[in-house]
Amino acid sequence: MSRTHNKKRNIGIIYELLLRCISSSLINENKSSAQVALEIIEKRFDKSTEIYKEFRLFNALAKSTVSDTPVASAILSEAKQAARRCDKKQLDREKSLLIRDINHKINDDTFYHRRIPEYTVYASIQVLLNEWRKNDTSNLNKVIEYEGKVASWLLSEKQSDVVEEIDNDVDTLVVKIMTEKLNKKYVGALTSEQRNLVRNYVFSLQSDNLDSFKKRLNEIKKDTISNLTNFKESFKNQILLEKVDAVLENILKIDYDTEISDETIAKFLTISHLKNELQEAFNNEIIN
Repeated sequence: MSRTHNKKRNIGIIYELLLRCISSSLINENKSSAQVALEIIEKRFDKSTEIYKEFRLFNALAKSTVSDTPVASAILSEAKQAARRCDKKQLDREKSLLIRDINHKINDDTFYHRRIPEYTVYASIQVLLNEWRKNDTSNLNKVIEYEGKVASWLLSEKQSDVVEEIDNDVDTLVVKIMTEKLNKKYVGALTSEQRNLVRNYVFSLQSDNLDSFKKRLNEIKKDTISNLTNFKESFKNQILLEKVDAVLENILKIDYDTEISDETIAKFLTISHLKNELQEAFNNEIIN
């Protein structure tokens, strides 16, 4: 990838940077800064804009996973036609306005320096979209190179994303922000159960109905206590056993009857991890 790639005009990267700006602002309790970034997204990514059209196309290439090469080739062919239907001049104008809003309204010197894990992939997708729009003046060697890169990405396995697992009537931006916030408190790849916790937490916040969610938290708590009890009864490692009672006490102290916060969910992400680790250790011990 060229070192001169202009990330400021890469719609996928800019969108991710805006989301990270919002999440970090909320974590730091800077609601006004988060609101500014949110308003930029709402205005510049409006469904009537060329930016929104490109973002949907970009997101399809960035998030989709296909099973074989012919399907990947078909997707690239359709994406090429969609990219060429774009009003390029209008898109360039809208991107300039988006960059101006970010530079003038977001008071954050680190905005463009946040790490994007998929930076190389996102850069490849944007370069390919740009080349496709050149039609007969495109660099054929570059088109072939980047079509190959994007096709390989489409065929690759991707980590499950909380946003992709929720219903359409839930605000995906809220879910993404919440995931960012919780990942700050709980470091590591989320298991399926942990992703469900994040998803259901957001559901409960939006519906103002915490009863079913509290029931699920109680089930996780009970299962973990049961696994800890089995651990005490079945394992003979004295060093570990000395810590079990303290862990049990801490779990029993967790109160979610009156209020559920981000901190509560972060604790339950850890409890879920502990529960699964104990179950796996217990199963292995039985097998051996």
